[in-house]
Amino acid sequence: MIMEIKPKILTLVAFAGFLCLTSCIKDEEPNKECDIVNAWVQGDEYLQYFADANQMRKENIGATESDIVFTVRSLVSLPKQLPLSFDVTEGATIEPANGSMQDFTNGPVTYTLTSQDGQYQRQYRVSFVELSLPAYTFSFEHVSESEKAASGSYYHEFYEVGENGQRHDIWASGNPGAALTMNNAKPDAFPTMSMEDGYKGKGVCLKTISTGALGEWLKKPIAAGNLFLGKFVLEQVLVNALKATQMGIQIDRDPVRVTGYYKYRPGEKFTNVEMKEVPGRIDEPNIYAVLYKNKDKDGKEQYLYGDNVLSSPIIVKKAIVKSLPPTDEWTRFEMFFEGDEADPEMMARGEYNLALVFSSSKGGDDFEGAIGSTLCVDEVNVLYEK
Repeated sequence: MIMEIKPKILTLVAFAGFLCLTSCIKDEEPNKECDIVNAWVQGDEYLQYFADANQMRKENIGATESDIVFTVRSLVSLPKQLPLSFDVTEGATIEPANGSMQDFTNGPVTYTLTSQDGQYQRQYRVSFVELSLPAYTFSFEHVSESEKAASGSYYHEFYEVGENGQRHDIWASGNPGAALTMNNAKPDAFPTMSMEDGYKGKGVCLKTISTGALGEWLKKPIAAGNLFLGKFVLEQVLVNALKATQMGIQIDRDPVRVTGYYKYRPGEKFTNVEMKEVPGRIDEPNIYAVLYKNKDKDGKEQYLYGDNVLSSPIIVKKAIVKSLPPTDEWTRFEMFFEGDEADPEMMARGEYNLALVFSSSKGGDDFEGAIGSTLCVDEVNVLYEK
């Protein structure tokens, strides 16, 4: 028998459903996120200050990034006021106001985001830099300490300073990834750190370390000390570790040679990804540089990563130090670029990136090497075509 449902009962059921629905909506917690997703300069009249329209936008900004850098033709000609717009996470507010005119000619402007629930805040530094390297000799004198990670650990970060005194965060390392497996560690425990007794002044010290039980379980038993031009994308560490190293920064001239000074001492026992010793194998460091095209055929940005930095078809030419014998004394190294010459018109448009990489273990990308291997580097000079 089919039971008849009277209109009054239907009304009560519908009203109860409505109450449940409104209750769910009412009980839904406000968003706790406060991130910038995309940033762009608003207005076609500002295109003249950039190499192309793509340079006016920064898309898919990583959740762990706090610096947003736009590259312009010249800081001298940059207007005193520019309108910058943002896509932010749902419900978040931003100060200074989204789309407001700001002066970027005197250095970075700090934007503060507040989450929808009002409980969380996050700051971003937005800056504009010229289409050129801030230095051609890297002395590694400029070092700061990172903010403490959730684990309580903090580490050294290297940066350069331009002629106008502006900070350029062009160097990155695997330290943020190492911090995930290190509790309350100080900078001298990390694979990449500053050293006081460089060839001249300070230098950089790269050391291959164990990542402990967690790293071994994840099949990432070691972390080679590394430093490279580019940025480290923390979100990729557990997904695809080699994609965490986004290598290369934009340059405005054609490199031909790289020189510098190094010291190196290999660790005692070379192990593979299974942490099994490989008898007779001695660890080696790695120093190399790559010039590559940073735009695809559609004009979209492209980068090199740890898994293709020496093999990608977008590479124009590369330089590799063939031999770095162990030495306790500062020893000069030199490497020449081999491959095609850069196209002058493409170079003028900013369509090339330079990747420069140092690592304490050549097989570090495959998590092979010797714990304790130590590479020290200082006074690196990139020479260009006149």
